[in-house]
Amino acid sequence: MNADTHTPTPAQRAEEFLTTATQFRLGSLLTETPHPRSETLSQTAKQDVPAALGMLFDVDRDVVEKYRQWSVSGQPERVSRELAAALLRGGRVFCTGCGATGRLSIQMASIWRDFWQKRRAEGLFSPSPDEWEDRAFSAMAGGDFALIKSVEGFEDFAQFGRKQLSDLGVREGDVVFAITEGGETSFVIGTAWQGLDAGARVFFVYNNPDDVLREKVIRSREVIDEPRIEKINLTTGPMAITGSTRMQATSIQICVMITLFEMALRHIFREIAPGSAESGRDPAAVPAEFLKALEATHSELSSHGLREQMAGILAMEEAVYRTGRKNCYFADALAIDVLTDTTERSPTFCIPAFRKFDDLRASESWSFLFMPSETSEKAWERLLKRAPRAVEWTEDEVRDLIGPELAPKQHAIMKDIGLKEILRFKIGLDGIPHRPFNAGDTATAIVTAEEMDSLTQPDGFYRAQIENAARAGARAGVIFAGDADEAAKAEEFVRGWDAGVTPVFLKLPRTDSFLSFAPRIGVKMLLNALSTCTMVRLGRVLGNVMIWVVPSNLKLIDRSTRYISQLSGTPYDDSCRMLFEAIEYVAPRVQAGQAYPSPVGVSVMRLRHGLSSEEAEKRLYQELES
Repeated sequence: MNADTHTPTPAQRAEEFLTTATQFRLGSLLTETPHPRSETLSQTAKQDVPAALGMLFDVDRDVVEKYRQWSVSGQPERVSRELAAALLRGGRVFCTGCGATGRLSIQMASIWRDFWQKRRAEGLFSPSPDEWEDRAFSAMAGGDFALIKSVEGFEDFAQFGRKQLSDLGVREGDVVFAITEGGETSFVIGTAWQGLDAGARVFFVYNNPDDVLREKVIRSREVIDEPRIEKINLTTGPMAITGSTRMQATSIQICVMITLFEMALRHIFREIAPGSAESGRDPAAVPAEFLKALEATHSELSSHGLREQMAGILAMEEAVYRTGRKNCYFADALAIDVLTDTTERSPTFCIPAFRKFDDLRASESWSFLFMPSETSEKAWERLLKRAPRAVEWTEDEVRDLIGPELAPKQHAIMKDIGLKEILRFKIGLDGIPHRPFNAGDTATAIVTAEEMDSLTQPDGFYRAQIENAARAGARAGVIFAGDADEAAKAEEFVRGWDAGVTPVFLKLPRTDSFLSFAPRIGVKMLLNALSTCTMVRLGRVLGNVMIWVVPSNLKLIDRSTRYISQLSGTPYDDSCRMLFEAIEYVAPRVQAGQAYPSPVGVSVMRLRHGLSSEEAEKRLYQELES
């Protein structure tokens, strides 16, 4: 310990990790291994952007094939019937997760609530939206704050998962979907046990083979071997970017979760509204309908024409990031989808997270999101389909959960994730004056067919923002998602628009479903590929390894250590010690919300070339520029 501060040194923290965190050494998991079909991604992206996008969409074929297998497994019908039966008896459904699956959990609850809110707006009161809307809940590690910025260390504690779900009031008769990409996340496993203890029906949703998890991770083995928990194993294989489970892992999960919610809704309407138009939709037909839509969506994404259009948007965004300018997204119907992709770029590629409007010390966010609400408070409610919720525990509560040694640090982190802090991220129209357009900036609207008027009408939200950007000298883009006829109408308008827009027209299949499936999975895959390929072009991926990953929890410390060892030829333990030195080096900038170099990159430069941290940082940026 340092005599003055009693703060562990980097060497002491590394030794503690190496000694006590052996259950977080996850390199043997399939989701942590490199995908053979994307191993030359960074080299390809430098030469041929459409080809690199094609490589990413080629890996998305794994999602289609896994969904095909799952759709005929019998599990969709069995699980959806259980879900519907629980809801019909007055139960609720809880989705839990952290990181990408936490954002998925929030998204699923918002999709459910949005369905009932739209029925209310349309004057459809049978069954009553007032009775059904508030039946879906989400428990994301760190609460709603983590939707926009990762909460350090939160996912490492099963006790936190237990308490967050308990605080939401989970009880007998409820249903819990505990969703974890790797199948080993402590927070999510905690929610599974809490749901079981409360008498709820628990489903464990994950993406690694049972035999590997059972052999390598004790906490996973305990859940997999528990007969009262039903497992939904969605293993698709390695990720397109090694370890980046925001991609294929969460893509298959959202396909499956929307399928189950759609089927449950159809069961519910058949039970409580027999003879209605809604009751005529067959629950059993959903998996085949969605598989057909997923195949068509993937085919469209893989097409050369769409990839050429995406390359135009990508070039626009790459240029703005290279020149230190700002990018703004404008979205409404798919705002939570856009926010999820934008947020996940920060921990994956070590770029500045969303900045609070009044935090002038923090680095400017590379990208931001705005919605068509006058105030940010209303925008957050519009995004979530409910008022935002924060995790606001006392230090005594945290101490009771994780003990006196760990509590002070974790509670200090928790002070910055409350409701007041969420609202400092101004995503409504009141935030635009704090991030004005300037020459060289970019503005991109993400538009669905149902929002066409907002794009084409003079007073429409999307049109107004794009034209404001153009007047300021910023470049503009539009990503439109709709069926072929709708896309043709949008293209006719955009091509004749004098705003100088770079467009992408994603032509999606029509589906007769309660929940909008094709736009969500289509835009998710599109944005994943767009943001990933942009970061590859900026040098933040080597081959298909995300060398700029942020080591913000135990799993990511292990991942970072493995990457350092792989790239420098240094043993794991020595790589870990160097990583903690790099973490210490960048810590002041991290705490201030300022831009900082990748701890992985700094460590590799030091080990390869025998440099100091300062020299390694310079060398790292020099290699990026070259």
